[in-house]
Amino acid sequence: MSGILLAMLWVVLASGCTRPDTLATVQAEGVLHVITRNAPSIYYEGREGPTGFDHELARRFADHLGVELRVRLADGNSEILRVLDDGYAHIGFTGLSADRDWGDRFRSLANGLTSESVMIYHRGLEHLDGIEDLLEQDVVVHVATESNHLPHLEQLQLQHPAFTYRIHSGLDAAGILERVESGEFPAAVVDANELALNHVFYPNVKRAFSVSDQEAIAWLFPTSNDGSLYREARRFLEEIEHDGTLANLRERFYGHLGQLGYVGALTFEEHIQERLPQYLDIFRDYGEDNGLDWRLLAAIGYQESNWRRDAVSPTGVRGLMMLTRSTADHIGIDNRLNPRQSIEGGARYFRQVHGMIPEHVQEPDRTWFALASYNVGFGHLEDARRLAESAGRNPDRWLDVKEFLPLLSQKEWYSKTRHGYARGHEPVIYVQNIRRYYDVLARRYDLQSEAEAPMVADSGSGELSIPPNQPTYQTRESNPDEQETSLVLPREMGLTPPTL
Repeated sequence: MSGILLAMLWVVLASGCTRPDTLATVQAEGVLHVITRNAPSIYYEGREGPTGFDHELARRFADHLGVELRVRLADGNSEILRVLDDGYAHIGFTGLSADRDWGDRFRSLANGLTSESVMIYHRGLEHLDGIEDLLEQDVVVHVATESNHLPHLEQLQLQHPAFTYRIHSGLDAAGILERVESGEFPAAVVDANELALNHVFYPNVKRAFSVSDQEAIAWLFPTSNDGSLYREARRFLEEIEHDGTLANLRERFYGHLGQLGYVGALTFEEHIQERLPQYLDIFRDYGEDNGLDWRLLAAIGYQESNWRRDAVSPTGVRGLMMLTRSTADHIGIDNRLNPRQSIEGGARYFRQVHGMIPEHVQEPDRTWFALASYNVGFGHLEDARRLAESAGRNPDRWLDVKEFLPLLSQKEWYSKTRHGYARGHEPVIYVQNIRRYYDVLARRYDLQSEAEAPMVADSGSGELSIPPNQPTYQTRESNPDEQETSLVLPREMGLTPPTL
C-alpha cells in the first residue's frame, strides 16, 4: 500500500471513519494545489524559477503545512474561477478584491496586499486631474475584463452618463499598458500594484487619479470544500504578519518602486541602446569571473556614472564604476578611466563587500546590504544595523535597516555610533535605484542561462580585506519629474538615540 493511501487511511481511522476535512486531506496527500495566472503582482518566471508575491506567500504556506506546492497556470481569471468551482484546486490567485461578494461560491481571504483602481493616460493627452477632464476631452477609457475595475467604472457612468469605457476580454494589465504606451488607447484603468511593477517599462504612461479606495487582495477558497484549509491559511497569515515575514515580502516586491520616473526611464532606455553595447561583453566577462549577475554589475555602473567611462566627481572618484584612488590601489587597478579596468575593479570590490555581510543574512537582503555598503561604507552600514537592533528591529533585514540609515546624518544619532556622520539617505536611494535598473535589464536580457544564475554566487571562501578608507559615492540629485523616496524615520515611531 502506498504511503499516501496509508496516510489517508490513518486520517479516516483517526476521525472515526468520517470524511477527512480539506486540511487533513491536503496534508495526507502531501500537495497543495493552486491555480493562478501570469501577472507580475501574482506569479511569473523569475531569475531562479517561479516567483511573485502570491507565489512566494503560497510557497511559505505549503512549507508551513509540510506539503509540496503545485501550481497550475490559467489563461485568465475566468478559467481560475471555473477550476475552483469544479474542485480541481484548493486556492485561486486572481488579484481580485477581498470585498467582492462571491455569495456561496468562494471564501475570500485578504493576502496582506492592498491596491486600488487607477486611471492612466498617454503622455500626449492634456493632464487628467479628474473625471471632468476626461469628459471635456471626450476620452474613451479602456479596461480589461475579469478585473476589480468594472464596478467602479459602472458607478462612474451612473454619476456621469457621458462617461464611456470599453471592455477588452483578450487583454491583461500588461496588454492595456502596452496600448496606452503606444497611444492606441488614450486612457485606461489598471491595478495600482501592476502599474507600479510595470511603470518603468512604459515611460509614456502617466498616472492620473484613483478610481477606487484601497482594497484588500484576496485568496479564493471554493466553498465546496469545508473551511479547514481556509482557517489554517488565515492563522498562517496572521502569524507571518505578526513576525514580520509578510512585511519583508512586501518590501521585496514593492519596496524599490517609484524611483525611476518618466525622464529617468526614457534616458535609461536610450543609454541601454547607445552606451551599454560597448561595455556589454566586459560586464558579462567580469560578472562571470566574480560570480555576479552581470546585469546587477551593469546596474551599479549605471547608478555610478550613467555608463560614462570618463566620469569624475568633485570628491575624486572617477571612471565608469566611480572608484576611489584607495579602492583602485587595493584592488590593483592602474587606470580608473579605462572601462575594462574600472568594471573589473568594481566587480572585484563588490564581491569583497558582499563577502563582508554576515553569512546568516539571507538573500536578497544580503545583496541590498552589500550595495548600501558599496555606497556608504561597511562601517556606516553596521552602525545602522546596530541602531535597528537597539530599537528592537531586525538588523538582518533591509526593510528595517533602511529606516535607520538616514539617521546617520543627524547629530543626536550619529554621535552615538562608532563611525559617526554619514549621508544616510543616499544609500537608501542608491539601493532602490539599482534594484530598478536591474529590473529593466533583467526584463531586457532575460536569457535562460542568466535567468537561472543567482544574483551573487556563493564565493565559498576566505577572509576578505578592504581598503582603509571606504568610498562614499555621491548620489546624483533626483530628477524633479521623479518621485521622492518616502521614509518612515524611527523618531516618528517614538524612538530615541541609544548609546552604542
